[in-house]
Amino acid sequence: MRHIDDSPITRNGNSLILAYDHGTEHGPVDFEPMPKSADPRHVFEVGRHDAVTAIALQKGTAEYYRSWEAENDVDDGAPLLVKVNGNSNLAKRDDYYSPKQCSVRYAAEELDADAIGYTMYAGSLHEDEMWTEFRDVQEAARKHDLPVVMWSYPRGQGIQENDDYTGQEDPDVVAYGARLGLELGADMVKCKYPGTQDGWQQVEDAVSGLKTVMSGGSKRSDDAFLADVQATIDAGGNGLAVGRNIFQREDPEPLLDDLEDVIFG
Repeated sequence: MRHIDDSPITRNGNSLILAYDHGTEHGPVDFEPMPKSADPRHVFEVGRHDAVTAIALQKGTAEYYRSWEAENDVDDGAPLLVKVNGNSNLAKRDDYYSPKQCSVRYAAEELDADAIGYTMYAGSLHEDEMWTEFRDVQEAARKHDLPVVMWSYPRGQGIQENDDYTGQEDPDVVAYGARLGLELGADMVKCKYPGTQDGWQQVEDAVSGLKTVMSGGSKRSDDAFLADVQATIDAGGNGLAVGRNIFQREDPEPLLDDLEDVIFG
């Protein structure tokens, strides 16, 4: 099994993943602050910045990405991380669940993916089903020698109804979700920032060296965002998986320059 540090989605052991799965997860509303971001080709161009070590796409936009590269002779696009599951905000559900819509085989053999991504909602009523699906994804990825990044977002009735937890960003909850990435065989885990550097240190203490990246979350000021990324790196984290804080900006290049200094400098 190839070590993730030998994968193109890392650079000097760290990563900056440009996430663009929001059209599935949130819908067009996330593109309203910057309408041109609704065009995947705009975000593909943003992903050519040297700081970006991977672009995370759903199946359809991943197909579009490969076509765009071929049609425009692009040989410096970001490595491709295919998200194999996802859901919309439209359905009514009894609890959180993210179904698969792409196989690892298709991602590896047809899309030439460099990595696989999977969202895990531990604490949901559907946790058992997602664990089974993740097992199949992880084992298939091993056969194709591809690293697996777990979007680890503990949420659902198990969290909401437990008086020991204060919500999805409770450091105990975030650390538990990160630990699941280690226990279930992920090569990297993406977690929500628990609010403080001490909270992220709790995450690092739980994972025994597993790669960790901070979830970018909603758009905020450059200074506030960079401060959280710096705190994550200083506590031992390995970078960032970010979408809105990049593609909702008119000119994301200065922020990407700063992120490159923080994450890889």
